[in-house]
Amino acid sequence: MRLNTKLVMIMLSLLVIAMFILFLLNQLSQNDLVQEIQESSTELSKAIQLSVEDLTSETDVESSSRLKEYLQRAKNKGINQINIINNEGEIINSSDPALVGKKREIKKLEKKLKASRRPGAGSLRPYDLVVPVIVGDEQLGYVQVNLLLDNIRDIQHANFVRRLVATSLVFLIGMLLTIFLARRYTSPIHRLATGVKDVSEGDLSVTFHAATDDEIGELAQNLNEMVEKLKERETLEKRLYEAEHLSKVGQLASGIAHEIRNPLNYISLAIDHLKSEVLPACQDKGAELCSIADNIKEEVRKANYMVLNFMNYGRPLKLRRQRVSYPELVDKAMQLMQDRLAEQRIEVARELPEKLPELHVDPELMRNCLCNFITNGAQAMPDGGKIVLGASVDQENGNISLTFSDQGVGIAEEDLGKVFQPYFTTKEAGIGLGLAITERIIKEHGGTLTVASTPGAGTTFTVVLPGAATI
Repeated sequence: MRLNTKLVMIMLSLLVIAMFILFLLNQLSQNDLVQEIQESSTELSKAIQLSVEDLTSETDVESSSRLKEYLQRAKNKGINQINIINNEGEIINSSDPALVGKKREIKKLEKKLKASRRPGAGSLRPYDLVVPVIVGDEQLGYVQVNLLLDNIRDIQHANFVRRLVATSLVFLIGMLLTIFLARRYTSPIHRLATGVKDVSEGDLSVTFHAATDDEIGELAQNLNEMVEKLKERETLEKRLYEAEHLSKVGQLASGIAHEIRNPLNYISLAIDHLKSEVLPACQDKGAELCSIADNIKEEVRKANYMVLNFMNYGRPLKLRRQRVSYPELVDKAMQLMQDRLAEQRIEVARELPEKLPELHVDPELMRNCLCNFITNGAQAMPDGGKIVLGASVDQENGNISLTFSDQGVGIAEEDLGKVFQPYFTTKEAGIGLGLAITERIIKEHGGTLTVASTPGAGTTFTVVLPGAATI
């Protein structure tokens, strides 16, 4: 329901309540007035009846006594004084004995209700009612009744007080409802304002609760849509920034890699020259020096190969697939890394099945992948540890799963989704391309690469490759 509809309904409800209460009080007041007038009329009738009896009675003492007794009872109904006047204007009987015998001018006696010149005690203003007494065709005299309309005044005053109280209660209820609505609607508005302030400061995790269907609920929904669009825009800006950053880093790295190839080529030529010119002169250590030269040559070739891949990152890889044995790939990778792993006190254990099918892969690229996995495991265990190389075959589809598990420090949960991103690294040394290139190589072979890690307990990389028989 809309806010303006609620306010209109509240005002109409208050108006209806106020009209109903005032109507009810008016009816009650009218009933009280009618009842009071009926009772006063009854008393006046009795007063007139006594006056007639006094005018026709011959015993003044008895009539005067009855008039006094009646007056004591009738004072509660506003009758203050009764005078019985004959046709000559003489007061022949009165509730006040001091007035008996006094004269009244007949012409000045108005036969109706009028304000008295004699103020009554405690009354706003007394009234004199003069009624002629006629029996048959003969007028016997007049009855003058002095009335104090305090009862009617009290009824009117009580009715005024009731109306005032009822009106005040209606307005009080209206004020309470207004305060209730103000608090109910200003509180969510304040929350919306606080949330908007947080959003303006960059906090896009704010959620505006739309608990009602009025304007505030509609505003909250619109603000939620605005926050969602801001999130999408922020995500696009981050992607654009990352792409721009990667492009700049890639250009810089490509230039550096191009410069690295020149010294690598020189080292390779220098090793060839040493092998052809110097080694023949060292007969006693020729075999040892030849092995060292071959290892240097192999490392230079490997570095040059990685530089080429680095420079061509983003371009499709050219795979030279061959059928190779996985244990042989592990042997060639370990031949280059065993001395360095021994220095770091790293043990590499193999848990491979005896009849593991051959892999249909590019041996050079796959060996680089193995070296990356083992190197990452060794770097995660600076105090030494164990790396386990496992393998298994899925009998249903022939896929081969390769696992690489270490006992290192692990990867934080918030970094698991970033480990394969280019240039992301948590190490002080490194440019963050090792796992990115590795994942690309695995995908080019039609496989998948996943990672599972527990901080403080180690990390496991799992490579799933299609078997040679399925290709």
